[in-house]
Amino acid sequence: FKQAVYKQTMKLFAELEIKRKEREAKEMHERKRQREEEIEAQEKAKREREWQKNFEESRDGRVDSWRNFQANTKGKKEKKNRTFLRPPKVKMEQRTESALRRGPK
Repeated sequence: FKQAVYKQTMKLFAELEIKRKEREAKEMHERKRQREEEIEAQEKAKREREWQKNFEESRDGRVDSWRNFQANTKGKKEKKNRTFLRPPKVKMEQRTESALRRGPK
């Protein structure tokens, strides 16, 4: 009986040890994943700050190019007012006497 109790006790302790190791491995994996997410979030924030900085620095160039474009288009609009194709003028329908005698179709 003593030997059976000893075997059963050792078996339970072995199972507990296996479960403890699995739990530790799982927690370690979870901590690693969280750390990777933190690093990724920091890198994303850094990229966003860099993009905003570059965007602000290039603002003058973008605004100037837009102003130049608008200044150039004002002169062109005045020249483009003439049209090459005009629709035909609307003519009033003229009915002949024979058409009036026949009546509506």
